[in-house]
Amino acid sequence: MSGADEDAGQTSRRKAGDGAASEGPSKPARTRARAKKAGAATGPDLGSDKLYFKIGEVAQIVGVPAYVLRYWETEFKVIRPQKSRTQQRVYRRRDVETLLKIKHLLYAKKFTIAGARQQLRLGGEAVEMAPPSSRYLASQSLAALRESLDDLIAWVENTEATASTAADPVEFIRTRGGARALIDEAAAAGEAQPLLQRSGREPL
Repeated sequence: MSGADEDAGQTSRRKAGDGAASEGPSKPARTRARAKKAGAATGPDLGSDKLYFKIGEVAQIVGVPAYVLRYWETEFKVIRPQKSRTQQRVYRRRDVETLLKIKHLLYAKKFTIAGARQQLRLGGEAVEMAPPSSRYLASQSLAALRESLDDLIAWVENTEATASTAADPVEFIRTRGGARALIDEAAAAGEAQPLLQRSGREPL
């Protein structure tokens, strides 16, 4: 191999290495960006997968009376609940998250209304949210536990009914419509009936 060929080979290898090095840092950055985006889309655990909430539910989640929510609505234009056909306020999940941010700024950080409004305008997604009301989360957990218990009770009752029917031949025959129904069912299926057709006996 000539000196010129060797120099060309080294140059091409350096370019390839530089390209690989330039691509290296971008992958983790893209991964972090995707993870951040996924986390923002998930949002806080509100104890429900619902996308829309009535004002009573929002008051329970945020942990403030409904009239406070209506007051914040007049002070923070980013909160724009829709109105149902019955003219009730319906808050989007994003509105609930914004209300939790407002609560954090006012109650935890001790901002004024004007200061909280400015923080929301400047900080946006970076503003921390207050956790949902512990009373609301407890009620959601209790409702889920009650539903699980109801399912368990129904399963146990169904299992006991099935077991008692299987253990009692009389009850089994009764639930199947009687002995004649069982005989007819067996005949329709083409099954043998040894008690009625014993070999070596003359028919009566």
